[in-house]
Amino acid sequence: MIAAGSRRFAVGAALVFVAALVLARGAANEYFFFAAYFVLQFVVLATAWNILGGYGGYVNFGSGAFVAAGAYTGVALVKVWNAPIALQIPCAMLVTALLGALVGIMTLRLRGIFFSIATVAVAVVLETAVMNWALVGGARGTTVLQPAPPLGFDSYHRFLFVLMTVLAIGAVATARHVERSWIGRGLRALRDSEEAAESLGVPTLRLKVLSAALSGALMGMAGATLPLAVSYIEPASAFSLNYAVSALAMPIIGGTASWMGPVIGALLLGTVQQVVTVTISSELNVLVVGGLLVLFVVVAPQGILGLFRRGKSHE
Repeated sequence: MIAAGSRRFAVGAALVFVAALVLARGAANEYFFFAAYFVLQFVVLATAWNILGGYGGYVNFGSGAFVAAGAYTGVALVKVWNAPIALQIPCAMLVTALLGALVGIMTLRLRGIFFSIATVAVAVVLETAVMNWALVGGARGTTVLQPAPPLGFDSYHRFLFVLMTVLAIGAVATARHVERSWIGRGLRALRDSEEAAESLGVPTLRLKVLSAALSGALMGMAGATLPLAVSYIEPASAFSLNYAVSALAMPIIGGTASWMGPVIGALLLGTVQQVVTVTISSELNVLVVGGLLVLFVVVAPQGILGLFRRGKSHE
């Protein structure tokens, strides 16, 4: 029997998908779909980061490396085989899942700041490799032309908006399942005390490698469609600091204790960033993220969900 919470989630996900289809067919402002794509990409990115960083307590500063790895996997497939997006996404997920597992095996015996520094090093190594990879344009970058929009869509950005809605729903559903399964319980146990978890028989290393691979796969999924969305990609933007900072800030702002927190944080922060980009300057995005992050760390360390729960407990 399906639990009531799962039924509500399924109904909500279906309504979001239908709303995305209606908007794609009816809304007139083309920029809306371009901006909404990045907001939904942030939902996937925040959700992916929270699996390892929120549930497990391992802070990953190399999120941009996984997004870029997913993006450049797609670019390579287009350059070599002119592969469709239906092939680019699973291949990007496979590559970044393997990358996550490899990083997990090599670094997850490290803890705290030492693990975080190691993830930064991974990002630097990957960026250096891409800058010297001629197939994908190297340091100069490369252009990726959008194909004709699929039947029923007036533009490719509208199609990418609907596709990213589906990917965001899939990522959130995955995180929700992880949170409620033995994986989530094990990750929370090792976050609180890894030594105690190990003494009780929790397979901590296996859990960390599994969560690193899953987190990496979802981040790669977030980046797989990026070249088609922007039509031009180069290492500086693909490995942008904005991805690493935003991936960390969004779950903290929304709340890391639940799958819903990263979604709230991503919708809030992503929308604010798009508004700032249009009205002021895109250069202020990282400043906005940093300011909001400092504000929430000081005022609401448990995030928006923590504020909401605290308010309900005082009623």
